Amino acid sequence: MNRTFRWAALGLALTTAVVALAQTQARKPAPPADDLRAVDIALRRAIAERLPQFPPVDEVRTTPIPGLYEVRFGTEIRYSDAKGEYLIEGDMVDLKTRRSLTQARVEKLTAVDFNALPLADALVTKRGTGARRLAVFEDPNCGYCKQFERGLTDVKDVTIYTFLIPILGPSSQERSRAIWCSKNPQAAWQDWMLRSIPPPTVEGNCDDGALARNLAFSRKHQINGTPALVFQDGTRIPGAIGPDQIEERLKRAADKMS
Repeated sequence: MNRTFRWAALGLALTTAVVALAQTQARKPAPPADDLRAVDIALRRAIAERLPQFPPVDEVRTTPIPGLYEVRFGTEIRYSDAKGEYLIEGDMVDLKTRRSLTQARVEKLTAVDFNALPLADALVTKRGTGARRLAVFEDPNCGYCKQFERGLTDVKDVTIYTFLIPILGPSSQERSRAIWCSKNPQAAWQDWMLRSIPPPTVEGNCDDGALARNLAFSRKHQINGTPALVFQDGTRIPGAIGPDQIEERLKRAADKMS
């Protein structure tokens, strides 16, 4: 979770607060719908008054811990008591399953329907059978993207759809256009990302509307950084991950789709 309102010093104090809240309210039943609406109103008012620099609250939900509520800002998750006197940042983990409920919730919120991706506006790379599918949003001037692309060469039997989103300034726009408009865009992309060979200068007219459409799609789905990965099951991962993690996610997506 990388928004400007991250807090740096929560740690043990917040963990203690969660435990204390859970212990004092563990025997209380879940609130009825009417009470949840009252909590929703109270939390929105309290957070707006006490933390005016925060964005508006989008949703308030119950959690498995009685008396502790999920407060959602876009795709950011925080937790609070019913009165909005405490706001907690961090993962809620189900210790029985060792699963982060916070991360599972964020993945659900950020999921992208793979079938809704504008694949005609992507560079396409097929490796081996190409049976598995992966979409990646990248900027050609992104250093992390270059690191990611080097690791991606180790992943086999996959079709990769690369969406160019020039978000790092005018140079990114120029380089993205040069790659997209080259005679062999995929080769130009690989030359630049893996071998630092600049794409050839664009000569004549070129239909580069795909770049604008990719940017519009990324804004709609709040893809604000590169690389951003979308797997076939809709799961989205922000940031560069290694080939082993890509393999794990591809397998997980395939299992879900089977």
